[in-house]
Amino acid sequence: MTRCNYLFGILFLFLPVLLPAQHLQPGFNAEEYLETLNVDFLHADTPWTRKEPVIPEGTKLVYRSEETGLHNRWDLWIQHDNIAIISIRGTVGNKESWMENFHAGMIPAIGSLRLNDTTVFRYKLARDNNAYVHAGWTLALGSMAADITAHIRECYEKGIRDFIITGHSQGAAICFLLRSYLEYLDEPGFPKNLTFKTYCSAAPKPGNLYYAYDYDYITRNGWGFRVVNTADWVPETPFSLQTTRDFNVPNPFMNVKKGLRKQKLIARLAIGYVYGRMDRSSKRASRRMQRLLGKMLASQVRKSMPGYRPPGFVQSHNYTPAGAPIVLYADSAYHATYHFDGKNIFVHHMYAPYKYLVEAIYLKQ
Repeated sequence: MTRCNYLFGILFLFLPVLLPAQHLQPGFNAEEYLETLNVDFLHADTPWTRKEPVIPEGTKLVYRSEETGLHNRWDLWIQHDNIAIISIRGTVGNKESWMENFHAGMIPAIGSLRLNDTTVFRYKLARDNNAYVHAGWTLALGSMAADITAHIRECYEKGIRDFIITGHSQGAAICFLLRSYLEYLDEPGFPKNLTFKTYCSAAPKPGNLYYAYDYDYITRNGWGFRVVNTADWVPETPFSLQTTRDFNVPNPFMNVKKGLRKQKLIARLAIGYVYGRMDRSSKRASRRMQRLLGKMLASQVRKSMPGYRPPGFVQSHNYTPAGAPIVLYADSAYHATYHFDGKNIFVHHMYAPYKYLVEAIYLKQ
């Protein structure tokens, strides 16, 4: 072996050490998102999984959790030996998993809920006391949080500082709450010098406007994304109702009655009648949502989780999207490929259409 070849051999052996380690960067990265989309659809036992997803290069599955809560599960993947991917599984094909989605009564973003007779999940998901979140998905977070944080600690001990949090559909909704939980986690010894980047794919709305404000603030400057196909109906859920209770203070609705007293009698009666009907009907609808999707669904959840006790439901149902939007616009070419046949209501929600749109919009040459 010549001296030159010898030197090249030494260089090859030490190349992994000499090359700089890959680190997460802010901003939407289409190829990075597609890698997480593959990981999200590689949860082997979801009914949404098809043969299309592939394991991204340099990525390996190192842990798959047991099912907890209402059939919730998460994966831990390691990419290039120094980036951890936390992937939250979406809805599976049973009534308990769907019940989690419909258990949409709003609860405070700061509080606690009882998972069973011996376990209370204490959480802080925002700084604002006016922030509210989805009860079912908070329950899901609570059932997985201790396991996730324990594995984050293990990753940290192995030198990993960069984490991608990802999920599709229900999994994406839980990802919002997980990212918030980690932001405010006050657990002795839990590492603080971590980088989190979040891709919430086909995500429903996780909470109210004040929660969304908080989430968007803690993930500002390109660290938290909501990827949505404009033809997909799932990101439009849950139902949202805004009432006069849902506005910041001060607001003009605080003094409506005082203002009406200054009007002439006919105007006072007419305006008061119209305003009263709108205000009362919206509040009545909001209360109905809380009763049916909050208290009534909680009683159904207890049949699967007997010890479950949610915190008190709030008088609001004003759901709103969160996360910096990455809009995948479904044009005529898309609809020619993915056509609704009158039966498959999830035709625009699956792996293939999301992959198609990302490649067509962001990666076409």
